[in-house]
Amino acid sequence: MWNSKQSQNDQPAPSPAQQPQSQSSYNPNPVPSSRPAAPAARNLACLGATIEVKGQISGDEDLQVDGKVTGPVQLGSQKLTVGRTGQLNSEISAREVIVYGKVTGNLRARDRVEIKKDGSVVGDITTARISVEDGAYFKGRIEIDRPKSHVSSEPESAEVPVGASN
Repeated sequence: MWNSKQSQNDQPAPSPAQQPQSQSSYNPNPVPSSRPAAPAARNLACLGATIEVKGQISGDEDLQVDGKVTGPVQLGSQKLTVGRTGQLNSEISAREVIVYGKVTGNLRARDRVEIKKDGSVVGDITTARISVEDGAYFKGRIEIDRPKSHVSSEPESAEVPVGASN
């Protein structure tokens, strides 16, 4: 009741940073200046179901493969999605690998690997996290990479000789 009138009248004046800008700094095209502050959108490249690639694939954008690929795929810190019609006979290295189709070859994912319901992987997997859905096919070995913080603490303890006293 009395708070509603007081809160309208007693609001502090806006700070200089909050006050509207003058006409001299008016930008008629605000989109480019606001773009760098916005999070970067991930680019996605697609290989369609009728595309067949023989050779090495590498890049700095996410990739979805619905066709056939024979040869190594190296995406570094990007995501690889193998679509339902995708067939890869490849050594794969990426940040994240999601398999809906068929992969033959070893997978190395820095973050995670997901094998979906109808997905198939024949090969060894090295990753930090893995998810294999019910109905998926997997034949190979799995090696879970532990975060680097655990590895860095081991060399410190290795410096102290066995049997040495303080």
